[in-house]
Amino acid sequence: MYAMKYMNKQQCIERDEVRNVFRELEILQEIEHVFLVNLWYSFQDEEDMFMVVDLLLGGDLRYHLQQNVQFSEDAVKLYLCEMTLALDYLQSQHIIHRDVKPDNILLDEQGHAHLTDFNIATIIKDGERATALAGTKPYMAPEIFQSFVSGGTGYAFEVDWWSLGVTIFEVLRGWRPYDIHASNSVESLIQLFSTVSVQYSPAWPKDLVSLLRKLLTVNPEHRFSSLSDMQTSPYLADVNWDAVYEKKMEAGFVPNKGRLHCDPTFELEEMILESRPLHKKKKRLAKNRSRDNSKDSQSENDYLQECLEVVQQEFMIFNRENGDGDGDAETGAADDDAPEPEPEPDPEPEPESSSKLSMCGSVCSSPGSC
Repeated sequence: MYAMKYMNKQQCIERDEVRNVFRELEILQEIEHVFLVNLWYSFQDEEDMFMVVDLLLGGDLRYHLQQNVQFSEDAVKLYLCEMTLALDYLQSQHIIHRDVKPDNILLDEQGHAHLTDFNIATIIKDGERATALAGTKPYMAPEIFQSFVSGGTGYAFEVDWWSLGVTIFEVLRGWRPYDIHASNSVESLIQLFSTVSVQYSPAWPKDLVSLLRKLLTVNPEHRFSSLSDMQTSPYLADVNWDAVYEKKMEAGFVPNKGRLHCDPTFELEEMILESRPLHKKKKRLAKNRSRDNSKDSQSENDYLQECLEVVQQEFMIFNRENGDGDGDAETGAADDDAPEPEPEPDPEPEPESSSKLSMCGSVCSSPGSC
């Protein structure tokens, strides 16, 4: 069994999110790890783009925090180790996730953690630096804000390790180390990091506090940001990393298999408000094809239609079971030789690498999500 995510093409074009979707597909097709939510298939029809991924039924850490679950230190220590291996792997693949937080850490039925949502991830190679103001403010590293304000040298993989530190602190304590909200200005956050010190629980072991201090170091040059760094910590000195990778370590918190680990009210609202439900797709597409074939048919927006055709051509079809995991993904329809879109290092406006995709840029009515 798998989970399936589907994205309406027209909405993605109008919201300027096509590049985000394509970048996420490009990244997920190239990676596979035991502590990631892995992509298995991607395909499309006239209306939607589909991604089929690992099914994780244990819920995300945000949901469990909202349910007032009191995570034991041992449980959180395992999450820390599993996310350390996930981030170290992503770094080896030149990927910055940029949105590590409890909402994006899913548990399987045995209680092991998996990182998901690569919608604003980016690839940096050969000493490149990212510069976009991307992420969720309470989990974003200081250098992201500093780079945005001062136009400095940018940032790299260290930002994910800061986010991991914030996440581990929150899962243990129930609140975050800094009181940051989406409404806070970037300038106020820069000042906050230079004036406010983190208050650690006196009940926590000194070695744990020491490790969290290393992850929440404002200067990225002095921050723990690799597996080798983490292995030097006295708090993790007794960890059998091979056993962690092989999921042989018993999880301290195992989700109840008899429960739905999400908010059913929210899920039901999503289904009711969905304007193009999947269960009516067959009839809807047949009606659209009939209209398109009629002599009187003409698109209300020829430019939007042209963009939809570009997305159709450029979309990357993928099947991990067929060995597409090495990057040999198909593009477009079976008879189409359209080139794959070039990788884009950052989601901020830059000279476009694909003339076909950039052609659709001006149709967007609102800025993209990153």
